[in-house]
Amino acid sequence: MTIHTLSDDQTPTILTVPGLMNSGPGHWQSLWEKALPDCHRVELGSWDAPHRNAWITNLGHAIAQVDGPVVLAAHSLGCHAVAWWAAFETGQLRDKVAGALLVAPPEVDSGAVDRRLVGFGPTPKGLLPFPSIVVASRNDPYIDFASARRLAQFWGSQFADAGESGHINAASDLGEWSFGQFLLHRLTDRTAPADLAAVRNEEARRSAEMSIRYGF
Repeated sequence: MTIHTLSDDQTPTILTVPGLMNSGPGHWQSLWEKALPDCHRVELGSWDAPHRNAWITNLGHAIAQVDGPVVLAAHSLGCHAVAWWAAFETGQLRDKVAGALLVAPPEVDSGAVDRRLVGFGPTPKGLLPFPSIVVASRNDPYIDFASARRLAQFWGSQFADAGESGHINAASDLGEWSFGQFLLHRLTDRTAPADLAAVRNEEARRSAEMSIRYGF
């Protein structure tokens, strides 16, 4: 079924692209889908045993079903699905993507933490054909900070430092993740909910509370 979600000013539809094991109810992607207008999840399938080509195909189908421009909000292995889709897609469908927020992409090459990630390696290193922002945490167990920064360089993405936020998932206790929404609004040309410094200060406060609570 075609998704008809665009307004007259061509506001992009937001498609969330989860990673391995999908995103549960406390994940920021799930919360965004409830809170933000025109925000829908891409059903990649085989969440527990991902197959690169199947994920690429399913992502392409989801993008094709949207009337008008799309912004992708990907997490973890979903970031690599976006990068591989962009590498393989050479037609007009690629032009529908107005931007991509790529959050916590994991290492999928020799340093992959989970063997299920290696099927998405080697990491595609071509420039993405649309604006993008890579968001990385300084204590992500799935990739070191310097490697995440290199991914941003490979893909021609802006780079955003999320501080010490773990894998930037439900376990990070970010709620609706205001910093991520700020970056998303940068890609969709919407008015940001707050200035960058204020948003980062709030995230730093939440991170400090987690450190005290869990002894990080």
